[in-house]
Amino acid sequence: MGVREALDKIEQLGPQTCYEAAEEVGPGGPTEREKAADRAGIIFHAAMPGGKRMPLLKTLLTSACERDCNYCPFRAGRDFRRVTLSPQELAGAFDRIHRSGKVKGIFLSSGVAGGGVRTQSRLIETAEILRGHYGFEGYIHLKLMPGAESAQVERAMQLADRVSVNLEAPTEEALARLAPKKQLVDELVRPLQDVERIRQAHGGRPGGWRNPSRSGPSQTTQFVVGPGGETDRELLRTVEYLQRTVKLARTYFMAFKPVSGTPLEGRSPESPVRERRLYQSDFLIRDYGFRASELLFGESGNLFLEEDPKLVWARRSLAEAPVELNTADEHGLLRVPGIGPVGARKILRARREGRLREVRDLRTMGVAARRAAPFILLDGKRPAHQLRLWVEQSERR
Repeated sequence: MGVREALDKIEQLGPQTCYEAAEEVGPGGPTEREKAADRAGIIFHAAMPGGKRMPLLKTLLTSACERDCNYCPFRAGRDFRRVTLSPQELAGAFDRIHRSGKVKGIFLSSGVAGGGVRTQSRLIETAEILRGHYGFEGYIHLKLMPGAESAQVERAMQLADRVSVNLEAPTEEALARLAPKKQLVDELVRPLQDVERIRQAHGGRPGGWRNPSRSGPSQTTQFVVGPGGETDRELLRTVEYLQRTVKLARTYFMAFKPVSGTPLEGRSPESPVRERRLYQSDFLIRDYGFRASELLFGESGNLFLEEDPKLVWARRSLAEAPVELNTADEHGLLRVPGIGPVGARKILRARREGRLREVRDLRTMGVAARRAAPFILLDGKRPAHQLRLWVEQSERR
C-alpha cells in the first residue's frame, strides 16, 4: 500500500475517532465548537497541560473489533465499512503529515482485533517505528488495550508521553450493561495499576524512558455516562480513588449518544449538562482540594443539573459562614465560587502589600467578583451589595 492509500484510510477513520477523548478539556468539558471540529476530521487541536494548543492526528489502527459492547459503533457484527492499517502504513502516513507541518503529535487507539495482547503489540510497533525509523520526537498518546500484559504496559510507557485505558464504567454492574464481556478489574483497572507500579518500581525514572528527567508518561481514562445506570457519586468516588492510587492525570466523560445498529440504539441520549457537571466536579477534586464526599447529590445519587457543583456547595456551606479573604489560606480561597488557582495565588500575593477592602480589588486579579461576593468578607465586612448568585457561563469558576 502506498502512502496516498494509507492517507485515504486515515481520512476514513477520522470521523470515527470522535468517540475517543483526547487530551485536556476545560472545567466545563469540551465546547460544542471543539466537538464539531473533532467530528469533522482527523486533526484535533488539543489543549495541552499549561494551556498550549497542539494539533494532533487522532486515528485508529483498525475500526474492526471483536468485542460486542452494547453502546459502541465499532462493536462486532455492526454493519459498516471497516478500515485497517498496518503499523508500517500508519507510521509512514503520519510521518508524511508531520513533515507537512500539519500535526505535532498523535493520539493512537484501535479496535480490538485478535485479542488485547496482539492489538497492543501492533500499537507498540507503530510507536516504535515512529520513534526509531522516522526519528519522531514529538507527542504520542498511546492507548492500553483491555488485558494488555505488564511488559507491554512498560514498553508503552517508554515510548509515549501519555497512556490511557477506557474504564467505561465505575462498577462491575454498570460495565456489564455496557460491555458484558469486559472485566473491570482484571482487564481495565490492572493496566492503570501497572503504570503506577512500574513507575514506583523504578524510582520514577526507569532507564530507557524517552525523557528520564520526568516521572514517566501521564495516564488518563474515560467513562461512558448514562446507559450503565451508574450514579455521579459512584463515578466521582472512583475518579478520586484513581487520582490517589494510580496518579490519574485526567478523566474524560462521554455523554452517551445512541448509535444505530447497536443494542442501545433506542435509548435516549444522556444530557450534555450532566457531562458538564461531571467535568466541573472532577476539576474541584483534582485542582481545588474538594473530596467527592463533600459534593452535593440528589436522591438519585446524581449532581444537580441546574447549577455548577461549586456554587451548590457554597450555598450550603458558605452563605452563613463567609470566607475572610484577608486571612484565608489557599485551600479556603479555592472554596469560594469565582476564585480559581490563579486568582487564589494573586490574592495571597496582594495581601503582602495590604488588606483587601474593595470588590474592585478582586476584579483586577481576574476573580469573578459577582460569583464570589455572597460568600466572602473583605476586612471583616460583607461586600456592600449582595449581587445575584447566577452568572453567565463565560464567567470564571
